[in-house]
Amino acid sequence: MNKRILLLALILPMFFACKTKKYSRNNKEIEKAANKANPNIPSYTTLNYIETFKAVAIEEMNTYGIPASITLAQGIIESGSGNSSLAKYANNHFGIKCTSEWKGKAYYKDDDNTNDCFRVYKDARESYKDHSEFLKRKRYSFLFELDKNDYKNWANGLKQAGYATNPRYPAMLISMIEKYQLYQYDQSESEKEKLKREDKIFTEINANIPQEKKKFTPVATPPSKQVITTPADTSAPVKTAVIGTVMPATLAEKVYTVQKGDTLYNLSKRFNISIEDIKTLNSLTEEGIKIGQKLVLVK
Repeated sequence: MNKRILLLALILPMFFACKTKKYSRNNKEIEKAANKANPNIPSYTTLNYIETFKAVAIEEMNTYGIPASITLAQGIIESGSGNSSLAKYANNHFGIKCTSEWKGKAYYKDDDNTNDCFRVYKDARESYKDHSEFLKRKRYSFLFELDKNDYKNWANGLKQAGYATNPRYPAMLISMIEKYQLYQYDQSESEKEKLKREDKIFTEINANIPQEKKKFTPVATPPSKQVITTPADTSAPVKTAVIGTVMPATLAEKVYTVQKGDTLYNLSKRFNISIEDIKTLNSLTEEGIKIGQKLVLVK
């Protein structure tokens, strides 16, 4: 028994040393390719970073409803204003890790574990787009019901949904947004525009639910068939809710009073009734509904 323990004590350090060398060689290849593609990799000030990436943050906001201020603040905090090695060499501005479905290259850095595997993107724009995709899942679904210029509730909601473990994360985001006036890039939307956006996003989120474990569980090396199981229930469709919104009455009640944040889409999901049936029952001729409006939601 003692000989076995001694043998393991000798072999394990060699094993981990070999793996570390492998990861180091991999990173050097990634860095060499990045320097070749862009011999003058820029060093950003925070103001330079904002000016460079505000356009793509606004584009993602208009597509999905994530405030541009939130995306920019997260990018600034998580990439050191674009100056971290992960951002410079892997174009990864949000620390998104490899998953079993990731087919691209990898860059290794110590994070939650030693030599965690992070995605390598062809450019920063691809990283910003993948950040939006990362948020399109069940645990973050309630955030997409917020107005796309409601950065304070987005900041608090990200922490509530488990995006970051740092209890000061919302305060860090809000402080960054207000210090650099990032809220100037956020835009309001009409009720009709919001409804259309929500319909699109929640359809995509619900379609993603069966693949969420595969799409979002980190793995050691891409691509990998090993998927770490999580205790979260990922089979049920999304039931959306807004921070601070009063939940509606039970299905047994025939009349419901519209609350702040309600849309035809989320009411249809809560009450298991189609949008067309709601419109027919209540003689609605427009897409929008108003706070305080009485609706019949039971056929």
